[in-house]
Amino acid sequence: MSERTTEEIREAIRRNYKSIAESGPEGASCCCASSCCGQEQDSATDELAVTLGYAVDDLKQAPQGANMGLGCANPLAIASLRPGETVLDIGSGGGFDAFLAAQAVGGEGQVIGVDATPEMVRKARRLAAEHGYENVEFRLGEMENLPVADDAVDVIISNCVINLSPEKPQVFSELFRVLRPGGRLAVSDVVATAELPEEIKQDLTLYSSCIAGACTIDDLEAMLGEAGFVGTAIRPKEESKTFIREWASGMRADEFVVSAMIEAVKPT
Repeated sequence: MSERTTEEIREAIRRNYKSIAESGPEGASCCCASSCCGQEQDSATDELAVTLGYAVDDLKQAPQGANMGLGCANPLAIASLRPGETVLDIGSGGGFDAFLAAQAVGGEGQVIGVDATPEMVRKARRLAAEHGYENVEFRLGEMENLPVADDAVDVIISNCVINLSPEKPQVFSELFRVLRPGGRLAVSDVVATAELPEEIKQDLTLYSSCIAGACTIDDLEAMLGEAGFVGTAIRPKEESKTFIREWASGMRADEFVVSAMIEAVKPT
């Protein structure tokens, strides 16, 4: 199999998440391609969210339809959000984490969601308008080139998204750029626990499924350090293997990747 280009990977991801956005709550669940997650929703999506670390109250507080079951953990559990902070959600999707963050930072705070899929942005904007979220905005953009000013946000959250980028060093450089000095990164993502076979790395479906683009902890620590971050902590969640093994039909994804919580700080 020939090596995939950056544009091929991005186009495959756009197609996948466009399909998920347009299918609504009856579509895909989990951080994977719709073909590998054909569960009946909304209860299945809610059950998955609880498994990922969200409280039942979180599901009640977010607008219906915002939780699309696309994460691999709960980044808000490590974000320690405070009233008045400005939060950036990378790969905001239907807005689930962004809406929960908006409640945590209150009316004096702000949440910016960025997503590369127009259909996701439209969905999140509609939900924000329908439910009166005045401290949330959703922008169309790529994580490698964020539509956010320098030193503009206090906290960056993201849920199983950075692994999708074929240009991860550029992503971490952008995250560092938009954080204010002393700002913090609170991300949930997948990390590789074993060497990925070449056929997996080049499979576009498995890339969109949050498997083929996973990096090792050592590689992630190196990229974060090169971007300028300090205080990096990456903690794998072994219990995530219970749902990760369902991410791709015909293979045990849990033999290659696991969910992890990733924290880092921009020096003052």
